[in-house]
Amino acid sequence: MNKPELLAPAGDLEKLKMAIIYGADAVYLGGERFGLRKGSKNFTLEQIDEGVKFAHSRGKKVYVTMNIIPHNEDLIGLEDYVKELYDLNVDGVIVSDPGAFSVIRRTVPDMPIHLSTQASVTNYETIMFWYNLGIRRIVLARELSLKEIKEIIQKAPKDLEIETFVHGSMCISYSGRCLLSNYMTGRDANRGDCAQSCRWKYYLMEEKRPGEYFPVFEDEKGTFIMNSKDLCMIEHIPDLVEAGIKSFKIEGRVKSSYYVATVVRSYRMAIDAYLNDPKAYTFKKEWLDEIKKASHRDFTTGFYFNTPTAEDQVYTSSSYIRGYDYVGLILNYDEESKIATVEQRNRIFKGDKIEVFGPGRKHFTQIIEKMWNEEGEEIDVAPHPQQIFKIKMAEPVKPWFMMRKNREDINNG
Repeated sequence: MNKPELLAPAGDLEKLKMAIIYGADAVYLGGERFGLRKGSKNFTLEQIDEGVKFAHSRGKKVYVTMNIIPHNEDLIGLEDYVKELYDLNVDGVIVSDPGAFSVIRRTVPDMPIHLSTQASVTNYETIMFWYNLGIRRIVLARELSLKEIKEIIQKAPKDLEIETFVHGSMCISYSGRCLLSNYMTGRDANRGDCAQSCRWKYYLMEEKRPGEYFPVFEDEKGTFIMNSKDLCMIEHIPDLVEAGIKSFKIEGRVKSSYYVATVVRSYRMAIDAYLNDPKAYTFKKEWLDEIKKASHRDFTTGFYFNTPTAEDQVYTSSSYIRGYDYVGLILNYDEESKIATVEQRNRIFKGDKIEVFGPGRKHFTQIIEKMWNEEGEEIDVAPHPQQIFKIKMAEPVKPWFMMRKNREDINNG
């Protein structure tokens, strides 16, 4: 059976570690140059080195994005940079531009090169074009149906890996090739600086009626005409595996560590459950419920089963749905006293009802009966960012476990 790779986003070093600990087989990240996510913190070469060593020590992989659509000046330093990545033992780079591909291929012939979704690959002839140049993994365009993906995989050489996005934000433009941000703000989305203009609220104004704004739909608040729902394919793991897709990619390098851990954890459990016993596999609603505890928009299956319609857009708001707050990261746990040392991530009170979860296990719920600061003094609240405090746990925990709080629960602080 095809055993797919679960590929997670890593916007910084903590997110990289979180993704791997919570079940990712590989991560993709951006360096300080040549990538398409200036909005994420991205990695220095020293941080890439640390991340690669962390991943490789656990049998996982690291891919580096170099998928801008470069202008002449963007190519300066490319050779030196890719040599440095090669020396750091990264497992591959992701490119979209033929020129960048040529430079990398010429400079470090042994470096695995993945073709980005920005290259808009939608058919098997294009697959063969890139295969004959030496590409051995291609991230298909998001605009393909599952039927088309299956046909491509069936006609592709056996040593060519196909990667597709299975979860995360959807771009209104074709495979991310967008000029809107550049036009509206001067920020070039194809060079890593997207302003997400598609998420803004728009009205219609007729040329000879300046100042008269008409809603595109009959809504006095305006409408978000280009705001797509988020992709979510966790309910369709068997279809993805059986199609022969080699890598399941999660979008979200600018999302939080909590988001990464939550989404990766659910996909890991679903994929493992199917691979362990395909015939007896049943989708568990709790996997989707867990994903919804991270910030998200309403979900869609994108192009996998049909062409998206108005039902796949969100016309009322560009805001995320946030039902839970990430309140603490477990740093340590003493089995005898059952006391956990916690790093605060959002304000938390004595008396709060929290949920605690970790990699591959079901969450548990408890009330915080007592809290202590680092000096052992009892406190009623941990209000300071990354404040260290201690609480007694209802069940055993481990470092990297997380604590979250339902926003609807009222604390007694």
